[in-house]
Formats: sequence, C-alpha cells, structure tokens
Amino acid sequence: MAVASTHAINILLNSLSPFPKSTRKFASPPPPSVHILSHHALRRPNTAAAAAASSLSQPFFPPLNVEYYDREFSGHGVNFQGIGDSVVVRLGLEDGSTANLMLPSGLITSYKPHMWHGGSEEVLHTVVSQGKDGEEEEEGEVVVQGGVSLGLKNVSADGDEWSPGGWFLHDVQGNAHSSIQVELRCSSTENLVNVRYLITLEKDVLSSEIIVSNSGSSPIQLLSSFMSHLTVSTPDAVYAVGLERANYFNKPPLRSEFSIIPPDSRKKSRGASNPLRGLFFGWNRRNGADGNDEPVTKDDDDSEKEEEEVDNYLQLTEKMSRTYTYAPRRFTIIDRGRRNSVVVGRIGFEEFHVYSPGSQHEWYGKYAFVCIGPSNTLKPVTLAPQDVWRGAQVLHNPSS
Repeated sequence: MAVASTHAINILLNSLSPFPKSTRKFASPPPPSVHILSHHALRRPNTAAAAAASSLSQPFFPPLNVEYYDREFSGHGVNFQGIGDSVVVRLGLEDGSTANLMLPSGLITSYKPHMWHGGSEEVLHTVVSQGKDGEEEEEGEVVVQGGVSLGLKNVSADGDEWSPGGWFLHDVQGNAHSSIQVELRCSSTENLVNVRYLITLEKDVLSSEIIVSNSGSSPIQLLSSFMSHLTVSTPDAVYAVGLERANYFNKPPLRSEFSIIPPDSRKKSRGASNPLRGLFFGWNRRNGADGNDEPVTKDDDDSEKEEEEVDNYLQLTEKMSRTYTYAPRRFTIIDRGRRNSVVVGRIGFEEFHVYSPGSQHEWYGKYAFVCIGPSNTLKPVTLAPQDVWRGAQVLHNPSS
C-alpha cells in the first residue's frame, strides 16, 4: 500500500476529526425536530443539467460545495469543509459528542460520544491512505476506508439492478443542544426507487436509517446492510455479549470500497462469485468485477451449514465472518483493552453480520477493529409497488 503525502493525509485526517470547541458556532436552537438526509454523488453535478432535469420533473441535485451548504443549512450544529472533490459534514452537540460524514459517498468517518470521564472517545475505525494493498490508484488519490457505510441493492422483477451512486444533502434539522439530523437522498432512473438516508446524532446515540420507496408498478427485492468498523485495542480483548442461541452461517465479509480486509484474508478463487457483489456503493471500482478476489473465512462447505451460537460471551480472537439469523435486536461489544463498550441495535433488519480480522495483527493498528452491522442479505426484503421499507442501525454509548 502506497503512503499518501504527509500534507495530504494530515489535511484529510484533520477534516475527519471533530472540530475543536473554540470553532463551534451554533445559532439559537430551532424547534426540536431532527432530520438529516444525505445523498451519494460521485461527481460535482452540472448545475445547468440539474436545472434542465428539474424542468422535466426530475429531482434537483444541489451543487456539492461548501458555500452552498453554509448558506442553506447553517445554524443547526453543523459545519462544512471541502476536501478535494468531497465535502466533510461535521455534527457537534454541546455536551462534546461529535460525528463526521463525507459527501458524496455518505461514509460516516467519525463518532465520538461524550464519556463518563468528561472527554470523548472515538468509536469508529477509519484509515486514510493513498491506494489500497496491491492496487493501483490515480496519482494523488487519497482513499478513506472503515467507518460506517451503507450497502443497498434493488433488484426488479426483470432482474435489473440498481444501487445508489451518490448522495446529495437534502436537509438538516435539530440543534446542538439536543440532537441533529442530516438527510441524504438518492433516486433511481425515472424515480422508480427513492431512498432517504437519515443520520442522527443525539446524547449517547448515533443512528443511521434508510427509507426506501418503490414508486414503480412491480415489486422489487432489497438487499441491504450497514457495516460499522468499530475501533478496538485488539480483537483478542473484544467480546460480543448477547448472541447466545442465535443461529448463524459462516459467510464471506460484506465488502465495499470502504471495507478494510487484511491481505492474508484473501485468496484467488478463479470462477468464484459473491452473491452480494454490487450490494455496496463503489464495489466494481475497487473490488473488481470478475469475482476472483474473495475473502477467506472458513471452508466453503461450511457456508451453507446453519449453526447455533453457544457462547453468550463470545471472544473475537480468531478470524471469523458470520451472518446471524434470528438474532437479538441488540447486543454489546466490550473491549477490555480500551475499557469501553458499544451497544449495536437493529430496526427493520433481520440479521446481524459480525466480522473479526483476528488478533495476529498489531495492537491499535490498521487491523485493530471488528466490523458489525445489521443486514438483509440472506433473506432480501420484497417491496410491493407504492410500498415503503425502513431499516436502521443504532450505536449506543453506555459509558457516558
């Protein structure tokens, strides 16, 4: 993996970190309604093209620039910073809790809740580099991996597939005193599928919610997941509490351009294919389209074998990747090394995916994380015409 220039990485790392208290300027609190929706956008939209599209009853895509966001959305406990072709949206509460997300990707890069000792601590694991292990990148391209990413794929009755290709910021509501919500949006061609993505920061909680509307005349199937890279000291010190008696399958990690997968967890398997390919934004760009780079978990024969979790205090020492079915609505990740914990909850989703890269890596290093998230991948949701589906992930900090 090539290392980005120190100057470029420092600029981006500073943007991914919460802003200092001295720079927080919040307007008078607006009414206590909170909704933030954000929209993935791969490139800066052409404003002329956007105007023409609007005249044809197509959705309007606001320009991806800091000046526009400051003018339209200031005064709710958020500020904006431009980094190259991206914009970092920073959310901050008066108690010191913060969260950052990037546009147009919609990647949540930081969540620092207020802790019992009066400070704040990072919950998410994010890596900034130039290029990925064994891959060529465009000159000067800085890659951000980890954090919280949303994967979504819609399959029509005819077999046509669509996934969000970029998010635009639609609205910001709330205030720094109680809670802040950002709304992102994205729509398919002819607005047959419309997606709202809500990120909400409140005391001790960061929630991510998607609302998918089928405006077409035929049913669609939804495969979806949130993947949260939680920073830890080492997986050897981490325990998943509350999964006892949940059924699970050994499945490859859910992958996207944001996934952090150690090189020793990959194998070349000519002709192999992942049924979830394309589920996540940017899959083809960074993970190839030939299906030859598949992560290794357990023997392939085990992937279709359903097992039952017998340990209510599951240590994540060994390399593992499981999709839990009939899982509890929430369970807890405890890190004895960092002496903290995170409660992960699901709403609308039927599964939990748990991935550990194993403990053979450096403590507090690039692979010192576990990846957790709710999903609907083994049993996709069928969404009838004119129907709406909601799903959410909740990260709760019990250590305030």
